[in-house]
Amino acid sequence: MEKETLKNIFNFLEKEENKKSYKFSNYIKKINFIEKVESGIPFTKEELVFDGDLDLKGSTIKSLPEGLEVRGLLDLRNSEITSLPKGLKVGYELKLSSTKITSLPEGLKVDGILFIYNSPLKKYTDNELRNMIKPDGLIKRYIYRG
Repeated sequence: MEKETLKNIFNFLEKEENKKSYKFSNYIKKINFIEKVESGIPFTKEELVFDGDLDLKGSTIKSLPEGLEVRGLLDLRNSEITSLPKGLKVGYELKLSSTKITSLPEGLKVDGILFIYNSPLKKYTDNELRNMIKPDGLIKRYIYRG
């Protein structure tokens, strides 16, 4: 089934049937997010905040917009992502395993765990990674190397 068809079905269920569901609305937001990133359409401030998880694992997205805040998990495993935006905020876990990311951006904030196994980032020590994100960055818990 095409993305647009699924999007229309979920929109119908939410609006016409008044069956609001966090899962449906998050799925629609994810589809809209991917479409905007891939086509270079600018985001509103509201569109840059995800209250839950943003699962982009295996996606073809190469970069993320500045100002992005994911209050849950941001999963970029096995994606084509090559860089992260300055000031990225992640409320739970940031999964960068099996990506081509070679450095972390200034101001990166991860309130949970940073996963970097099978990634070029694995060559850096925890201190080197934490220094990359200074002065305002934070990795609250630990860095998982696998």
